[in-house]
Amino acid sequence: MHDGKKMGLSDAECEAAVVAGNVPKAPPVPPMPVAPAGTPVVPTLPLNRRPRRNRKSPALRAAFQETSLTPANFVYPLFIHEGEEDTPIGAMPGCYRLGWRHGLLEEVSKARDVGVNSVVLFPKVPDALKSPLGDEAYNDNGLVPRTIRLLKDKYPDLVIYTDVALDPYNSDGHDGIVREDGVIMNDETVHQLCKQAVSQVISNFSVYELFCWFYFHLQARAGADVVSPSDMMDGRVGAIRGALDAEGFHHVSIMSYTAKYASSFYGPFREALDSNPRFGDKKTYQMNPANYREALVETREDESEGADILLVKPGLPYLDIIRLLRDNSALPIAAYQVSGEYSMIKAGGVLKMIDEERVMMESLMCLRRAGADIILTYFALQAARCLCGEKR
Repeated sequence: MHDGKKMGLSDAECEAAVVAGNVPKAPPVPPMPVAPAGTPVVPTLPLNRRPRRNRKSPALRAAFQETSLTPANFVYPLFIHEGEEDTPIGAMPGCYRLGWRHGLLEEVSKARDVGVNSVVLFPKVPDALKSPLGDEAYNDNGLVPRTIRLLKDKYPDLVIYTDVALDPYNSDGHDGIVREDGVIMNDETVHQLCKQAVSQVISNFSVYELFCWFYFHLQARAGADVVSPSDMMDGRVGAIRGALDAEGFHHVSIMSYTAKYASSFYGPFREALDSNPRFGDKKTYQMNPANYREALVETREDESEGADILLVKPGLPYLDIIRLLRDNSALPIAAYQVSGEYSMIKAGGVLKMIDEERVMMESLMCLRRAGADIILTYFALQAARCLCGEKR
């Protein structure tokens, strides 16, 4: 049937014609493709299994693809600042310090249009607000709490991750409080981080809502959905979990930077936030890139302390660590494709040394294949547009 009308013979007439031997002609069998002149004539290899059979066409390759990549797998890291203008970041082409009131909302809107509905916020804090103790980190009217309130008001279903660490707020540029001899103090830093985490999740409550909260158990809108301690202090996941629970924020998740290495791939990020350490390095608290088994120690600690998601940072150079965590934990695994990875792909594309789009998509697929459930990537918007068939 076609458009409600019969085409050609009826089924009974077709069957009668075949029985009578009047078989309709099919297209001819195509000729065997000719090999190049000089190709050696060899006996067919006696192979029972030829894996290439499952790769011979786009349809078969799609049918048997083991790993998928969708915009829902992306968390979009966004840099924010107090200014009105969006300021380009020299070391990260295509990335900006976004004005928190305007540029940020526009970027989030673009991301949501192509299916990216998770963001993580990183603030560029004015130098005048930085201090040795990083007290600005838990200012309820600071840049991050104000931004969360704005985003949740505009996009209530947006999933907001926040960074819990002191380095954007610390005048020394370290993730923790620095003693006069240069030692990064662990337990005192954890105390500050707990206050920072609570400030981020309580940030979207008005005074009236806070009053109601005590009686109606968090019926008011929430602030951050996931807090993400990236500092690598010992015991901070358990302490933050306890601080959140004590305030009634049982619903707020913790994504721990479980295996965060003291990597050289972070350089462009530190330019973006102007957060380079004033002295020394971060090797006494971030992990040694040479270490593999140590990641299991951190994994077991974070699991026991109540982490909901485990993160590996950097991403592509640490695929073995992503797989290690995937094979040893039932928790969701996150990978951070860091600024150095992003900038290298961008630079290679500009120099025409690589196909930027193809390398971008391959790198993200590799992170998923290694075991990452979600990927923090500056390519989130660009990659989602590719997945949606939209070119920019």
